[in-house]
Amino acid sequence: MFFKTFMKFAALAVILAFASGCATLTGAKPGVVIQMSDNDPAKWNLALNNAKNVQQEMGKDKVDIEIVAYGPGINMLKFDSEVANRVTEAEKSGIAIRACGNTMKAMKLTDKDLNSSAKVVPAGVIEIMTKQEAGWTYIKP
Repeated sequence: MFFKTFMKFAALAVILAFASGCATLTGAKPGVVIQMSDNDPAKWNLALNNAKNVQQEMGKDKVDIEIVAYGPGINMLKFDSEVANRVTEAEKSGIAIRACGNTMKAMKLTDKDLNSSAKVVPAGVIEIMTKQEAGWTYIKP
């Protein structure tokens, strides 16, 4: 268990170092996009912890962070989900929360079904692709 936890933190440290180094070279603020396609509160808590840790280590004004939910993961963005309070807290701390419009259509969801912190993007996968093309670091917990 210790080794697995250590390896996750080591991987996060490498990602942060890479993102920070790339941003320094280009002069741009680094960005991290986190993919959430799992309907699993434990994975969501891990992702929210990762985002919070990045903010604490780098300074929340020195990094852009976005969590993108699609597929089954969008269930955790519902206003009554197990992680709804944490999602709201994350958004209040400057972490962008995005919901996939394609998934919402397929699941017949509206904005009113979701946590008010979530903003809808046309397609979650395209959102992630766009961020990666712009140099953002990609994380999938």
